Amino acid sequence: MGGRIRLLPDGVIDQIAAGEVVERPASLLKELLENAVDSSAGRIEAEIFGPFPFSIRVSDDGVGMTAEETEAAVRRHTTSKIASANDLQNLSTYGFRGEALPSIGSVSRLRILTRPHDRDSGSEVVVEGGKVRSVREAGTPRGTTVEVTNL
Repeated sequence: MGGRIRLLPDGVIDQIAAGEVVERPASLLKELLENAVDSSAGRIEAEIFGPFPFSIRVSDDGVGMTAEETEAAVRRHTTSKIASANDLQNLSTYGFRGEALPSIGSVSRLRILTRPHDRDSGSEVVVEGGKVRSVREAGTPRGTTVEVTNL
């Protein structure tokens, strides 16, 4: 399929980028577990449901996020780990690029329930096809639960 050079549609770009991060379901689970470890979690639970296409849920009791932080976390190149190129020399976390959640959200239905330790309530953010579909207040335990379906 040769031809003229052209700009790819955003959906195709997202799927190609997601393939770099989420090569297979095991790499998706790895990314979610590393996010949980990076959140200073003392407890992490991972669950896989059903036959293919299955669902994955990872829950932790880490620091949690506000609704605003969660909305930022599902956009490409947003991270709490680095602010400048100098920070790349001193990384002590698994994640830092700000690619995992946006990539997962571009090829699945991504639901994040989260609550920071200093808040009385949490939030739910749902992403499908790389777009935030809903943000709402939610009663949820402290920490974060990430559910991935329709992968």
